[in-house]
Amino acid sequence: MILSCHNVSKSFGENQILKQITFHINDHEHAALIGNNGAGKTTLFSIITGKLDSDSGDISIKKDASIGYLAQHQDFSSPLTVYEELLEAKKDLVKAEEHLRSMEESMKSLSGSELETLMNRYHEEMHTFDLNGGYTYKSDITGILHGLKFSDEDFNKKVATLSGGERTRLLLGRILLCEPDLILLDEPTNYLDISSVEWLESYLLNVKSAVLVVSHDRYFLNRVVNKVIEIENGTSLMYEGNYDDFIVKKDVYKKSLLAAYENQQKEIEHQKEVIATLRSFNREKSIRRADSRQKMLDKTVLIDKPVEEVSDMKLTLNPSFESGNDVLKVEGITKSYGKRTLFRNLSFEIKKGEHVAIIGKNGTGKTNILKIINNVIDADEGKCIYGSNVSIGYFDQQSEVLDLNKTIFEEISDTYPSLTNTEIRNVLAAFLFTEDNVFQKISSLSGGERGRVVLAKLMLSGANFLILDEPTNHLDMISKEVLENALNSYTGTVLYVSHDRYFINRTASRILSLHDNVMTEYLGDYDYYLEKSAQLKLETNEETFITTSTTANSEPVKDNSGKDDWKKQKEIQAEKRKLENRLSKIEEQIEKNEEIKAKAESDMLDEKIATSSVKLQEVCNLHAETENLLSELYEEWEEIEEKLSEFN
Repeated sequence: MILSCHNVSKSFGENQILKQITFHINDHEHAALIGNNGAGKTTLFSIITGKLDSDSGDISIKKDASIGYLAQHQDFSSPLTVYEELLEAKKDLVKAEEHLRSMEESMKSLSGSELETLMNRYHEEMHTFDLNGGYTYKSDITGILHGLKFSDEDFNKKVATLSGGERTRLLLGRILLCEPDLILLDEPTNYLDISSVEWLESYLLNVKSAVLVVSHDRYFLNRVVNKVIEIENGTSLMYEGNYDDFIVKKDVYKKSLLAAYENQQKEIEHQKEVIATLRSFNREKSIRRADSRQKMLDKTVLIDKPVEEVSDMKLTLNPSFESGNDVLKVEGITKSYGKRTLFRNLSFEIKKGEHVAIIGKNGTGKTNILKIINNVIDADEGKCIYGSNVSIGYFDQQSEVLDLNKTIFEEISDTYPSLTNTEIRNVLAAFLFTEDNVFQKISSLSGGERGRVVLAKLMLSGANFLILDEPTNHLDMISKEVLENALNSYTGTVLYVSHDRYFINRTASRILSLHDNVMTEYLGDYDYYLEKSAQLKLETNEETFITTSTTANSEPVKDNSGKDDWKKQKEIQAEKRKLENRLSKIEEQIEKNEEIKAKAESDMLDEKIATSSVKLQEVCNLHAETENLLSELYEEWEEIEEKLSEFN
C-alpha cells in the first residue's frame, strides 16, 4: 500500500468539506477521485501533499515514496527552455553520463592496476547508467514533449514565454518523466486535445507509478483507472473498476441502501404497533413487554434515508417550430490568419434531426467553423446556406454571446422582453441563480457560471438548430448528464465541437473529423469513429487520419468500407508481413551489435590493449558507437512491435 487516508476531516469555518474520508491506494494501482464541483477533491489533494493540514484523521504514505503532483492551477516559472526544463528531471543521468565521459578520458593516461581499477568502476557505473535509462532518456524527453504537443521548434522556447496551458502541459511532462512512486493529477486533461489525451492514457497505462487522478473526463477514467473513490456529501466510498463499473455498482449500492432503509422503517412501524397493542392490554406483564420492546427500539441505530443524487440544474430543450429537412449546407469555406491556413475548401451538409460532432486537434479551426456558420466571423472563401425555417441557438465557449456589462437578470430580460420578472427568476433558479445572485454582473462570473447563463438562453430560445462550442466545459459530471439527456430528447438538429469523448459517444450520431484541412465523415458515435479511423490508419500506413485530395471537391469522405473488405484485408496482411520482415532484420542487427559490444568490453580488459592509449581509444570509440546504434535499434524494434500488436 502506497497511500492510506483514514477518517480525514476538514472544515472551513462552519462549512465542513470532508467528513472522515477513508480509502487506500495500492502500489501501481490507478484510481480516480470523483465528486461534484466543490466536493473537496482539491482540498484532499492539498492535505495529501502537506500543503494543508486536516482537522482530524491520518494520512499515511509509504516510506521514502516519491510524489509527483499536478495541481489544477499552476504558478510555475522557470528561466530554462522547454527542453532544458525536462532535462532537469534527468540531471542525475546527465551527471552520470558526464562522469563516464571523464572516466574514458582518464583511461587514456593510465595503465596497469590503476587502469584495471578504473575499468572495473567504469563498467559498474555504466551498468547502473544503463539500468536507469541512460541510453534512452533523451528520446524519452522528446517522446513526452511530442506526445504533449510541443513541436521541435518549441524545444528552445523559454518557459517564461509559454501560456498557462502550455506550462501546465510541460509540468505534466516533467512529472511523467520523473516516474515518481505516486502521481497525483488534478484535471490533467483540461489543456489537452483528444490526441494528447489518448497519448496520456497510453502512457499512464504503461507507467509503474501508482496514480490518483481527479477528472471530469469520463472516457479518460474508463481507460485509465481500476478503482473509483467518490466524495459525496463530504463522505467517501470506494468502488473497484473503471467509471462505467462505478456507475453500475453505485446504483446497486444505492438501491441496497434504500431497501435497507425501507425495511427498517417497516420494522419500526411494526414494533410501534406491537408496543401500542401490548400497552392497550393494560396488563402489568404486557406493559413490561412493551417497555422492553420500546427500550430495544430506542437503541436502534437508524439508517439515514439515501439522498438521490440529482443535479439542481434543470434543462429542457424544445424547438418552437420545425425546420425543413435541409438544415445547413457548407460549400467550400476557407479560413486563414496571415500565412497560416486553418482549413481550405471545406464542404459538408447537416440534415434535420442529426446530432453531429466536429472533432480535431487544437488549432485546426473547429471553433472558427462554428463562428463562420453563425456569422460571427467571415470566411475567406465559400458560403453557408441555411434551409427553410432554421432558427439557430448558439453556445459559445468564450461567452461572446453575453454582454459583460449587463447583470444576469438583464441579459435574460433584454433578450426575452415578454417574460415577467417571476418567469425570469424561475428560469434562473433552474440554473442555480437565486435571490440577489441574479443581479451579478456577467463580467464577474466564472466560466461555468457564464456557461449556465448561455444554456438558460438556449432553453428559452426555442431554436431548432443548436450550435454548441465545448458545451461541457466547466460542468461537473451530473450536470453533463443533464445536458446529455436534454440533447438526446431534443427533436431539433445539433452541431457541436467537443473534446469530451464520453459526451460525444452519448450524443453524436455522426462525426466530422477535421485534419490537415480536410473533413472525414464517420457515420456513428465516438467508439465507431475510433474503430474505423484505426482501420484507415492501417490501410495507409500513417499515424494520422486518412485524408483526401484538396484539389478536388472537399466533400466529407464517406465510409464505404463494406465494398472493399477483401482488398483491405490483403493490404493489411501485406503491411503486417512487411513489418515482420523488418523486425526480423532488426533482431539480427541487434544480435550482431551486442556481440560487437561484448567483444569491445572484453578488449578493454585486455592488458595489451589497455596499455596502448591509441588502441584503447579505438575500442572505447567502437564501444560507444555500438551502444548508440543499439539504442536506436531497440527503439525501432519497440515501435514496430507496438504496430504489430495493433494488427494483432
